[in-house]
Amino acid sequence: MSTHTGHGHPQNTAHAPHHPDSAHGGHHDTTHGHHQDAGDIDWDVMGPMLEQEAEVSRPQYEEAARWIAGLPTAPKVRRVLDIGSGPGVITCLLAEMFPDAEVVAVDGTPALLERTRNHAERLGLGDRVRTHRADIPEGLDGLGEADLIWAGNALHHMGDQRAVLAGFAALLRPGGTVALVEGGLQPRRLPRDIGIGRPGLEARLEAINADRFEDMRTALPGTKRETEDWSALFTAVGLAPQGTRSFLLDLPAPLSDRARDHVVTEFARRRQMFEEELTAEDIVVLDRLLDPDDPAGLRRRPDVFLLSARTVHLGRRG
Repeated sequence: MSTHTGHGHPQNTAHAPHHPDSAHGGHHDTTHGHHQDAGDIDWDVMGPMLEQEAEVSRPQYEEAARWIAGLPTAPKVRRVLDIGSGPGVITCLLAEMFPDAEVVAVDGTPALLERTRNHAERLGLGDRVRTHRADIPEGLDGLGEADLIWAGNALHHMGDQRAVLAGFAALLRPGGTVALVEGGLQPRRLPRDIGIGRPGLEARLEAINADRFEDMRTALPGTKRETEDWSALFTAVGLAPQGTRSFLLDLPAPLSDRARDHVVTEFARRRQMFEEELTAEDIVVLDRLLDPDDPAGLRRRPDVFLLSARTVHLGRRG
């Protein structure tokens, strides 16, 4: 797949190039660029970025997995499908959270599946983490049954979201659950007024990202517009809604080096991807933020933080 940074980013689809999407994951926490062919992406560069995003966001995913595991209606989880698994950070987390389960990373990018296998081996999970190369929705039929399907910021990369969700439902064993990571809130990393340029830089970047997201949706093969009422979509495909919860990532200033590295990476991506839409003033500000020697830059500012919310929607097969 390739969709949420890693799960993370641009956190994660098994059809489009994987980017951790913003609370998109999200993704999971990345920008939606123009659709790229996976062959155009340097995975030696993108892979570590996706891993970085997923590792920084790990507390959100851990809390979400604990919520799912603790539901009174939760079945015994013996097999998990991680749709749009990216570099496998969240795949391995799911294997840790569900210790009796085989967890299958499903992605369309061989380089990311290789990263998943390597990550699982390093963690001693190689006997339970599997990889499966597939484009979704074309490859749904070959995935096999599951007790839990985790789709982290993946569904919105599918043109016909309702049809794909129905395909997920058909793979569930009785009592099985689909967990959709969709929606949430865009990350915030800086105060509204950072002392340089026009206040509200991140709000303007978010507006550009929202337009890019709509362009991405419009360009998908067979795209159909859906009201993003995920509970209603669950019901429409025969699943019983089991609740919605949002999970906060709240890393206050001053940030750790790892989290600060992630923030710098994200601003650098936006500076590169949004250059045509940005004003000259905002480009100057971004260049200062990315200058490691500038006292106003992200490396040296004491007020850089990371605040985001990822929303998880659950549907169960009766």
